[in-house]
Amino acid sequence: MSGPEIDRETLEVIVVRAKRQVRARMRSLRRALPATAIAQRSHAIVERLVKLPAFVAARSIASFWPIEKNHEVDLRPLDALARQAGKSLYYPFMEPSGEVVRTGFRRVDDPGALVPRTQSFAEPPPDAPEAARGEIDLVLVPALAADGAGYRVGYGAGFYDATLPDIRPPAVAVIVAFDFQLLAEAPRANADVRCDLVITDLRVIEPHVWSNDPH
Repeated sequence: MSGPEIDRETLEVIVVRAKRQVRARMRSLRRALPATAIAQRSHAIVERLVKLPAFVAARSIASFWPIEKNHEVDLRPLDALARQAGKSLYYPFMEPSGEVVRTGFRRVDDPGALVPRTQSFAEPPPDAPEAARGEIDLVLVPALAADGAGYRVGYGAGFYDATLPDIRPPAVAVIVAFDFQLLAEAPRANADVRCDLVITDLRVIEPHVWSNDPH
């Protein structure tokens, strides 16, 4: 005999609380990593990314600059490798516009132009060309936690859940995270967007071929 059904509002509250707990735990785990471990694990992720068929085929990539104090995955070496291969690089922006905040990606020809502006992360200059649908082939998505089904827990601002539908498809969305950030199942709400692949320092995960064994 099944128990009483949970209404949508109650379920949303449960998800919000679960995400808050996951964020606190993952922030703590990442903060415990020394800089050398961050660099080594990030290097392994970059090595896996550059071998992806989606990376090799991509003409343009949306990446992110790490917030170092948060011990994020460092994809800066990937920026240089992608430019050497003739690919265009785009980076996220959040721009207040009246009562709303516009989100998207802008092309960055010189990574030195990336600086914190309206948010805590490094953003492109406001006059940089903004990507339209079809101009980005691969988007790399940061996470505090992720699962093998392609769902993630971010910082809570909702940037990627709001922005990914504007570029995907055709863009392929790839979550990048350290392997210890993987969950058996990430708490998720109806608005959460599922990504196509998950890359960690130990494995490449296709959501339809998910295994807990990295080997």
